[in-house]
Amino acid sequence: MALIVLAVVSSVASADNYVRGYARHDGTYVQPHYQTAPNQYRHDNYSAQGNTNPYNGREGTQRHEYSNPPTYNQNYGNPNYGQAHQRATKGLGF
Repeated sequence: MALIVLAVVSSVASADNYVRGYARHDGTYVQPHYQTAPNQYRHDNYSAQGNTNPYNGREGTQRHEYSNPPTYNQNYGNPNYGQAHQRATKGLGF
């Protein structure tokens, strides 16, 4: 049982990115935190509706591709996005 828990925790941690604290241009300080690995989707972020942040237990509230009405990342409608995605995944079997 302990091995299963360890495997789940390590898989969650390996998919996350640690963000160091920083000061915004307006002078406000953003605390260090974890975020999901960046990708073109919103539904798999901790802040998305239906998800829960495992670090602070907060429920996600942001709309995403599968919400009604849906919300997409800004690159979703970018005509160059598909070309960049094809170059990035070339030879990876996607």
